[in-house]
Amino acid sequence: MSAFHDIRLRGLDGQELPLAPYKGQLVLVVNVASKCGLTPQYASLEQLYLQYRERGFTVLGLPCNQFAGQEPGSEDEIREFCSLNYGVSFPLASKIEVNGPDRHPLYRLLAGEGAEFPGDITWNFEKFLVGPDGRVLARFSPRTTPDDPALIQAIESALA
Repeated sequence: MSAFHDIRLRGLDGQELPLAPYKGQLVLVVNVASKCGLTPQYASLEQLYLQYRERGFTVLGLPCNQFAGQEPGSEDEIREFCSLNYGVSFPLASKIEVNGPDRHPLYRLLAGEGAEFPGDITWNFEKFLVGPDGRVLARFSPRTTPDDPALIQAIESALA
């Protein structure tokens, strides 16, 4: 198994959320926030998830409050917000830190020293496309929307 698939998170529902079951799937990892100008991306993330999930694709949302305090809610509040406002059905983890000394091991792997695409996360809704083997295939800026042709092309290519 890859280092990516060895990682365990906690879901917003409080249950363990191991990444091992995603071995063999394409995963779009996104740090998310409920009170950000980019929050409407939840809608297109959900559309991507619904469009490609039958082909072995998932979106993994990771709430983070490190950018201007834009994810202040509790896990229940985040879950309710995502469900009521955007109908989110893709997996959501509990809040994590994506930068700094308390950076979650997942983000050390995605963006830390020695990563394929190193460097601090710049804002909410930064995206990493992780291949079925756990290798990071691409990194997209927060402003790259989920329906951006470059992101769609990367997904299509990886699923081909």
